[in-house]
Amino acid sequence: MIESDDNLGCWFQPPLACFRVWAPAAARVEWIRAATGEALAMRREAEGTWFLSREDFRPGDDYGFKVDGAGPFPDPASRSQPQGVHAFSRAVDVTGLPFRRPNPPLPPRANRVIYELHIGTFTPQGTFSAARNKLPHLRDLGVTLIELMPVAAFPGRWNWGYDGVSLFAPDRSYGSPEDLCGLIDAAHELGLGVLLDVVYNHLGPDGNYLARFSRDYFSAAARTPWGEGMNLNGPGSDQVRRFFLANALQWLRDYRFDGLRLDATHALKDDAGNPFLAQLSAVARGHIPHREVLLYAEDHRNPNHFCFPPAKGGYALDGVWADDWHHHVYRHVTGDGEGYIQPFLGSLELIAYTLHQGWHRNGTGEGYLGTGSDPVPLAYDNFVIFLQNHDQVGNRPMGERLHHRVSRETFLALTALLLLAPETPLLFMGQEWGAATPFQFFTDHHPELGRKVTEGRRREFAGFSAFRDPVLRERIPDPQDAATWQRSKLNWQEPAEREPAAILAWHRLLLRLRREHPAAQSADRGAATVRHSGRTGILLFRHAGGKALACVVCLAPGGGTLEPAWSGPAIGAWTRIASSEDEAMGMDSLPVREHLLGAGRLALEFRRAGAWIAEAPLLGPEGGAP
Repeated sequence: MIESDDNLGCWFQPPLACFRVWAPAAARVEWIRAATGEALAMRREAEGTWFLSREDFRPGDDYGFKVDGAGPFPDPASRSQPQGVHAFSRAVDVTGLPFRRPNPPLPPRANRVIYELHIGTFTPQGTFSAARNKLPHLRDLGVTLIELMPVAAFPGRWNWGYDGVSLFAPDRSYGSPEDLCGLIDAAHELGLGVLLDVVYNHLGPDGNYLARFSRDYFSAAARTPWGEGMNLNGPGSDQVRRFFLANALQWLRDYRFDGLRLDATHALKDDAGNPFLAQLSAVARGHIPHREVLLYAEDHRNPNHFCFPPAKGGYALDGVWADDWHHHVYRHVTGDGEGYIQPFLGSLELIAYTLHQGWHRNGTGEGYLGTGSDPVPLAYDNFVIFLQNHDQVGNRPMGERLHHRVSRETFLALTALLLLAPETPLLFMGQEWGAATPFQFFTDHHPELGRKVTEGRRREFAGFSAFRDPVLRERIPDPQDAATWQRSKLNWQEPAEREPAAILAWHRLLLRLRREHPAAQSADRGAATVRHSGRTGILLFRHAGGKALACVVCLAPGGGTLEPAWSGPAIGAWTRIASSEDEAMGMDSLPVREHLLGAGRLALEFRRAGAWIAEAPLLGPEGGAP
C-alpha cells in the first residue's frame, strides 16, 4: 500500500526540491534542468525508482528526464505542462496551493445531486476561472455536487478529457493549478462539493511517455477499446498501482476534491484477490480520515459489491452509475432501439421497475440482460441515474441532447421523475434550461492520428440505419474540426429567454422540493415505490417525516387519465404542490384536470405529457412501502 511519504514526480521539502521516477529497466536516468540543459545522474533506489534532490530549484522551474540517453521526456507525474504534453514539466508545490477554507461537510445522502460539466465547453472561455463565475448559478439551481469531466493534460487544444496523458497536471488550456484551486475553493465557499472524473483504465494515444520509462505500465491483456490498458496485476503492477494511488491522493488531499468518479471500471483488469478499487478506497479513506470522501464507479456490469463494506467482500464505494433507467427511457420516448439501446425494450413497466429497483440487469436474464447483480441490497442513493450525461449525449452521431428529440412536455415530465426519484440524480451541463447547443465528440490530435479518429468516428455509426449511406456518414461532425468543439459550448444567453427560463424554473422547483420536503429525505427502500399505470403513466410515491409525496407522470403525447392509488400507510387528502402545466411553465399551458372520485380517490386528466405533484399527511405508522 502507498505510504504517506511515498512521493512521485517533484515535491518540495525545504530547502530541497525532490524528484522520483520509476524506470526499473533503465541503466541510467538523468534529471535535466530546462533553463540550462544541466544533466545530473539520479540515484537508483529499491524497486526500480530513481531519486535526486536539489537546493537550487524552485516552484515554477522546468525540468525533465533522460532515460538511457533518450529524451528529455516530461515527468510521468508532472504537476504542470504549460507548453503542452510533449514539453518540459513545471514544478508545482501542490501541498502549498493557496486554499482559503477547509472542505465543508458534504450534503446528506438523500440530498446529493450531481451536475456534470466539461470545463472547456461550460463557458465561452473554457477555463477554471470562467467556470468559477458560474458557481452561483449552480448553487441557486439546487445541485450539491459538481462533477468535472477529466482535467488531466491532453494533446492539442481541445478534448473531452479521456485522452489525458499527464494525469497529475491540469490541462494548460483550462488554466493553472492555482486556477483549479480557486475554482474548488469558491465552490466550497458556496457549500458545493466537487468531484473529479479520473481515467485509470487507459491513457491517450498521443503524448503518452510512460513506456519510455517502463513497458510494465501497460498490459496487452488489459487492452481497452480506447487504447492499451494498464498493468494492474502483472510484473511491476505494484508500482503501477502506486502511480494511480498517488494520483488519486493528489486530487483528494492536495487539491481538496471531495471525491472521484472512476471512469469505465469494467475495463480495469486487476487481481481478483487484490482488487484495485478496494485498494484505492482504503488508501483514500486511510489518508484522509478527517473528512468524507466520495467514490463513484462507472461500470456497465451493475456490480452491487462495489458498495458493500469490506467485511462483506465489498469496496466501500458510494455509488455506481446506473445506465439501465436511461436506456429504457430513451427507447420509450424516442423509439430509437439501435446500438447498445437495442436490448432495452423501453416499456412503461420496465421504466417503473428499473426506477424502483435501481437497475434492470440483475444477473437473472439471458445475454446482455443477464449481466449484473441484485440491486436490492443497496440503498437508493448508491445508484446514480440520469437522462443525459457526456456519453449519452456526446456518443450520439450529432451530439443531440434528449430534449432535442422529445417534446418539451415529455422532457418536463421525465425531469420530475429524475429529480424526485430516491436515487442520486445527475444533470448534464445545460440540461437545466433545455440548452439548444449539442455536445459533440471533439479532439485535436496531430493530422495523421486525427484522420484516423475522424474515420473511426464515422465508421462507428455505419451500422445505424440513418448512416448506412457513406454520403450521410460524412455529415457526422468531424471531431478534429474546431467548429465541432465551438458548437458544444453552452450559450449562457439562453437561460434569460422565456422558454429556457421556464424549464430552469421547473428544475429549481423540483430540486427545492427534493431538498426540503420530508418525504424526500430518505433513501431507504421501504420509503419509496414506483409503478406503471396502464399505457400512459408512471406513479412515484415516497413517504418519510410524516408526509407522503406523489409524482404522477403521463408520458403519452396525447395525454390520458391516471388514478394515483396509494397503498401504503394511511394518509389524508392530497394537496397539489405543482404541475408541469402550471402557467409559469409556458404560455400554452393545459392544466391537469383533477376529479374527486369519492373516498379520497382522485383521477387526473392529462391532455398531453406532463407531471403532477402532490403531498398528503401520514395518518398511520410509516412502516412498509406504499
